[in-house]
Amino acid sequence: MPSSTDKNPLLSPNADPDPIPNLHTDHIKARRKRHSSWSDPYSNDRVDPNEALRHLILKMRLNSGSTTTHSESESEPESDSLNPNTEPDYTSLLSDELLLKVFGKVSGPKQHISNSLVCRRWCLLCGKLIQSVKLLDWEFLESGRLTFRFPNLIDVNIVPACIRFERNSGILLSNKLLDVYLSSGVLENNGFFVTKEDVLGSQVVDGGVRILAEGCRNLRRIALMNVSEEGLSCLAKECELLQEMEMHYCSDMALRGIYNCRNLQILKLIGCVNGIYDSVVSDIGMTILAQGCRRLVKLELVGCEGSYDGIKAIGQCCQMLEELTICNHRMESGWLSAMSFCENLKTLSIQSCKNLDENPGPDEHLGSCPMLEELHLRRCHMRDKQGVRALFLVCQTIRELVLEDCWGLDDNTFAAATICRTIRSLSLDGCSLLTTEGLESVVLSWKELDRLRVVSCNNVKDSEITPELATLFSVLKELKWRPDSQSLLLASLDGTGIGQKGGRSLRRK
Repeated sequence: MPSSTDKNPLLSPNADPDPIPNLHTDHIKARRKRHSSWSDPYSNDRVDPNEALRHLILKMRLNSGSTTTHSESESEPESDSLNPNTEPDYTSLLSDELLLKVFGKVSGPKQHISNSLVCRRWCLLCGKLIQSVKLLDWEFLESGRLTFRFPNLIDVNIVPACIRFERNSGILLSNKLLDVYLSSGVLENNGFFVTKEDVLGSQVVDGGVRILAEGCRNLRRIALMNVSEEGLSCLAKECELLQEMEMHYCSDMALRGIYNCRNLQILKLIGCVNGIYDSVVSDIGMTILAQGCRRLVKLELVGCEGSYDGIKAIGQCCQMLEELTICNHRMESGWLSAMSFCENLKTLSIQSCKNLDENPGPDEHLGSCPMLEELHLRRCHMRDKQGVRALFLVCQTIRELVLEDCWGLDDNTFAAATICRTIRSLSLDGCSLLTTEGLESVVLSWKELDRLRVVSCNNVKDSEITPELATLFSVLKELKWRPDSQSLLLASLDGTGIGQKGGRSLRRK
């Protein structure tokens, strides 16, 4: 009776110690065999386990004797490699470095996601090419799968995952700052779509931030929500290359953790979003971040409380600050006089503010920003003539002025802009109260003006253009003149018969 060693030549003592099978003949024989089917599970034509073992040993020897370096993604053979009837995987002969170069030529993260579905190795390699992620499932971060799947992340937004919402609600509230799924009980939240109970606790968020910081140490940008001092301290310690941060629903004391983010250059601090959530960031928080983030170049304050002291601390400590954005501020009167401490500020943007400064104080205490070049006002109430005049006094060195959808901007209010003598570019969009006379009286006083843009200002009429204004238009380097969309439409339809009684119609027949 033959022994088991005689049946298996690999285990026979007289066998060749290093048998090398003929891959070509084995592959042809395997293809000629009849495949096993579910209807005949006990067929004798099934794959011989000894033959599968031979292929497995051969592959292990080839990998061990290869000169190329393979990573841990190739350490475990896939189940398909045990079946000799399948086509050979020629990509297994390529190293991870070569495959990464090939995948790197493919543009777009969507294609990387499609490639990651091919096999486990491609999944791991394509994950290394993904650098930006918007997290929707908090468990994906907490389990460590996020950092394992995408180890080279440099931009992460965890804000959507910090809000508990019903995925199947079918109602999505989209805001420029964040998106929120609404539930049926949203009307019971005292006017806010997101309450404190809807946001993950600070300890839970800190734990996720720690996992993220330890797994992705090359982070450049991150968006956080309801993080505490402990989470920010860990982030500052592990991610020394962090340069940009966006913080939602934070408090003054939480900003103490940002003190160690020495290389932070761009910060967006969101205290309150109208109708969505409410938190408090006051002068205390502004002073803390100003003393800790001295290399800030761009700062955006959204829904923050504060006053003269907070703006003064930012101006004195952040000497490299070049761009400041104030959106929907809830600051006390007198904050404009602290803008003179921002000596290197180049761009000031004020957005969605119900008032600028109700009591800016006397003119001699206002000062000015000596290096300021651009002033942008968007969706602001400008009925307070005293606040508007104080703003133009502080920004009298600007070269570019942008006014967009500002309510209450009439001729008398706009006349305060004559204080700014060095303006070279003016853009007006949606200023419906401004007339041609009010526009002319201001732009003719600016001797260096060479760019003018007037769009959707319905009280500015072509028929009211004076010869002086027409002469100014002829010497401008750039002019975009579309003040009245209705008159522009009628002029373009002139001679076509459309719009006249009994004329043509735009309807399809």
